[in-house]
Amino acid sequence: MTASDRLSPEQLRTLFLFESLDESQLAWLAERGRVERRAGGSDVYSEGDPATCFFVLLSGAVTLSRGLHGDDIEVTRTDQRGVYAGATQAYLGDRVDQVYPNTLRAVSDAEFFVLPADEFAVAIRTWFPMALHLLEGLFFGTRAANTLINERERLLALGSLSAGLTHELNNPAAAAVRATEALRDRVAGMRHKLALIADGRLDGTKLHSLVELQDAAVKQAAAATPLPALAAADAEDELGDWLDEQGVTNAWDLAPALVAGGIGLPWLATVAEAVGDEHLDSAVRWLAYTVDTELLMGEIDDAVTRVSDLVGAAKQYSQLDRAPQQTVDVHALLDATLTMLRAKIPATVRIVKEYDLTLPRIPAYGAELNQVWTNLIDNAVAAMSGKGTLTLRTWRDGERLLVEVADTGTGIPPEVRPRIFEPFFSTKAVGEGTGLGLDISYRIVVNKHHGDIRVDSRPGDTRFQVCLPITPEPDAPDPAQAV
Repeated sequence: MTASDRLSPEQLRTLFLFESLDESQLAWLAERGRVERRAGGSDVYSEGDPATCFFVLLSGAVTLSRGLHGDDIEVTRTDQRGVYAGATQAYLGDRVDQVYPNTLRAVSDAEFFVLPADEFAVAIRTWFPMALHLLEGLFFGTRAANTLINERERLLALGSLSAGLTHELNNPAAAAVRATEALRDRVAGMRHKLALIADGRLDGTKLHSLVELQDAAVKQAAAATPLPALAAADAEDELGDWLDEQGVTNAWDLAPALVAGGIGLPWLATVAEAVGDEHLDSAVRWLAYTVDTELLMGEIDDAVTRVSDLVGAAKQYSQLDRAPQQTVDVHALLDATLTMLRAKIPATVRIVKEYDLTLPRIPAYGAELNQVWTNLIDNAVAAMSGKGTLTLRTWRDGERLLVEVADTGTGIPPEVRPRIFEPFFSTKAVGEGTGLGLDISYRIVVNKHHGDIRVDSRPGDTRFQVCLPITPEPDAPDPAQAV
């Protein structure tokens, strides 16, 4: 190893990680460490490989990524001198798997100060015995706490969304079941009335005319526009009186279906002329069953469509069968989130959408953005205590797309506003929140999408704004000091 492959103690002291070490410690590092170079585009190390070295960036730009279901997800990107990665848990020994937890890749030609993992572990254990105990306790304690909290957070979110989705699915499903039962009765009635009409007492010409009227009734029912309640009641009274005058029994049972299908007196007069007074009762009942059957099939179609839309919204929300990063429509994501949260939003909360529909699709992690919208909307609804206005806005600002979630709640007190993005900090009552929602949202927007999230709050007007790049920013630096 040549002198050019090493750093002197003076050079090591220029790195923030080593600036407080004494001369003997710096000399120890200088003797055991080396300088390595990596070409741009190459992997410095790969996730899952044995963690053999500790890396400190001297120059160049790097990315850190994690594998998820076969896809590479970039966690951070930086060119800050002195950031570190690699065998950072070597001091824990065989109590954890000593493998690289991520992949470090050189974006441009890069140089690193490299220390073997076993030497790094010796330095930590020897030089910082008290810190070692603190780090061990922090690592294992935090891992255990995070495991419990994350599992509970996921279960609570899953339970809440499942309950809401089940509630939303139950309404159209129950409507379809009710309509199917009624349809079965109407079809049976149609068969019976058809037998009475076609038993030979009605000649072929009249029967043919009646079938044509039936086809016309189906088309009229499909195109009928629902009448206001008062107008519908008046039309049913008029139709029922006329049917009574013509000797049709139980006219008041038939009138509502006929009116709902757009059938009026002129049309029924045509039926009477086609079949004669003798067969009018059976003919009207047959046509009423026909109209009612068409209306019921419309109800079933509407219910099944609603179920399909809810399943589509759930799929959009969870981003199932989609790559983690893709080109997304933020409005579709917002609408899917609203659908999933509908059961949690009281009817007394008014929802206003002010979308700029000219906005382009953007490259993003759809499932993660849906988590952001969920956290912001859920917080907004909670802040309004069940009554107020929830406003979702989108607009463009240069090369940035902005999404705003606003509420008319009590607002965020100025003294706690600087802390709302801190992990485990919550303004909710004990047991109502974990304090992770806004922290997770911040990391998703800022670290993962290279965007920004900010808040402006006063009583009656709180606005969270999420700012996302419309085009990728490959060279966006990460403010963290460790990659």
